[in-house]
Amino acid sequence: MTEFHQIASYEPQSPKYQLLPFRLTELNDEKYVLTNIAGEYLIVSKDIVPRLVNHQLSTDDRAYIELRARHFLMDSATAIAPDLLAIKLRTRYERLANFTSLHMFVVTLRCEHSCQYCQVSRQSDDKRQFDMSLADADAALDLTFRSPAPYIKIEFQGGEPLLNRDLIRHIVCEAEQRKPAKQIEFVIATNLALIDATFLDFCYKHDIKISTSLDGPRDLHDRNRPRPGNDSYEKTINGIRQVRAALGKNKVSALMTTTEASLGRVKDIIDEYLAQEFKGIFLRPLSPYGFAIRTKSYMRYNTDRWLEFYKQGLEYIIQLNKQGIEFREFYASTILAKMLTSSDPGFVDLMSPSGIGIAAVVYNYDGYVYPSDESRMLAEMGDQHFRLGHVRQNSYNEIFLSPKLLKPIEESFAFSNPMCHDCAFEPYCGADPVFHWAMYKDYVGRKPESEFCRRNMAIFQHLIELMEGDLLVKQLFLRWANRC
Repeated sequence: MTEFHQIASYEPQSPKYQLLPFRLTELNDEKYVLTNIAGEYLIVSKDIVPRLVNHQLSTDDRAYIELRARHFLMDSATAIAPDLLAIKLRTRYERLANFTSLHMFVVTLRCEHSCQYCQVSRQSDDKRQFDMSLADADAALDLTFRSPAPYIKIEFQGGEPLLNRDLIRHIVCEAEQRKPAKQIEFVIATNLALIDATFLDFCYKHDIKISTSLDGPRDLHDRNRPRPGNDSYEKTINGIRQVRAALGKNKVSALMTTTEASLGRVKDIIDEYLAQEFKGIFLRPLSPYGFAIRTKSYMRYNTDRWLEFYKQGLEYIIQLNKQGIEFREFYASTILAKMLTSSDPGFVDLMSPSGIGIAAVVYNYDGYVYPSDESRMLAEMGDQHFRLGHVRQNSYNEIFLSPKLLKPIEESFAFSNPMCHDCAFEPYCGADPVFHWAMYKDYVGRKPESEFCRRNMAIFQHLIELMEGDLLVKQLFLRWANRC
């Protein structure tokens, strides 16, 4: 009997709480980042984790209270936690039910610019065989309006789409006649060199938005985006002013691309956006497609150099905001929305499973369909791995149920991928099967070698460190997250 009591006295106490699913990744030498399956994160000292998993935290421990509030553990008072997590998780994935909302029409590959980093293998402006036909445009519209999405965005791309403006007019007018029960938005991605008052009047009547490229100050922009006359910057700035005068200030947005010449000039680039009265900037890296590969532009700087560029730019933007100048970095804003809210902005590169085909689809000038802009760029380089079908030869089901789409989507679900499954940043990250196919010829890549993985992990960690180190930065980032 005595022996029995001795043995019983060494039995572990019944746990007072249950662990809920979570992941952890080292933030620094002293702390871990913990995330739950809904993406809520918590920073804890390293000594907390073994106490947590061994059920050694007391109910009055500060870490216990925080872990319970963020749904990393549950006790008798918080048995509803799994249901709350399920609701938050469903909210993150709710946009999948709507399927494809962004439909990109490549109305021509012709372009009068000759950008060295061009990702679409543009053609000279006299080669009309690279224009989309009327028949293909109408067939693409048929597919567009088969989408279950209640909101449809049609984006015109090129080349320079204004070189085929008659087809833009046709697609807009035809789409407006077909749009019952759907909201529809039009965007033209143009370098603005060919914009004129007549076409702007058409844009005004049909509420068309404009997206353009602005790589920085005059010398940098003209170097990155040369055209006959060496007046690309002048044409762009004049075009922005024309659009604002005709359509309204918020009807034009701009994107920049980071080239080797951009590195070391991030403040100049941001200052140019401020001078042109934009409210933010997307500091984006060069992609490994099109002329960017053929001219070896992509290989002229590595991920580490771009991350230094990005972090310098973000710090400058933070300081501007502390001085009362409202200005955002849009990639950070997108990530922060995933970190700090229950919503998912639906940015294709940060979706899991991948957003290819689900969030966006591309109808190329020749009628072939691709699940993303990057995959059609890859096709222009000769790799047609992601070609889904043709608008006049294949049905909606044949295109969107194609193994060429379903297989990469299935394999790109980060939750089930090696290394991604164990990473605390998985709820914020996505999958880019097109990038990994271009670089490694598989859909998920070798994570220790993946630049996509290394770049995003560094940004996630950096954003968290900034928030944890400065309350004003955290308040700023909360505003960005809720405006995204």
